[in-house]
Amino acid sequence: MEGGFGSDFAGSGGGKLDPGLIMEQVKVQIAVANAQELLQRMTDKCFRKCIGKPGGSLDNSEQKCIAMCMDRYMDAWNTVSRAYNSRLQRERANM
Repeated sequence: MEGGFGSDFAGSGGGKLDPGLIMEQVKVQIAVANAQELLQRMTDKCFRKCIGKPGGSLDNSEQKCIAMCMDRYMDAWNTVSRAYNSRLQRERANM
């Protein structure tokens, strides 16, 4: 690898940076970071809600609570995400 991250971002233009490729890589990194944050928040919230005293395994009620909590969290997140994207599209159309 020649210096730093140049080869990761180099396009086919003889070592020149490809802005389109860089933007796509940044978008992917942001999407991954957002997914990780969503998973962490969901895990924290559902753990606090469903696990009374941590142990070596989950009993049936804890398993059901975790499953339901995660389903509700994802449903809520999807609803908010759709509403947000819809609003962004409306605002872009009005520009």
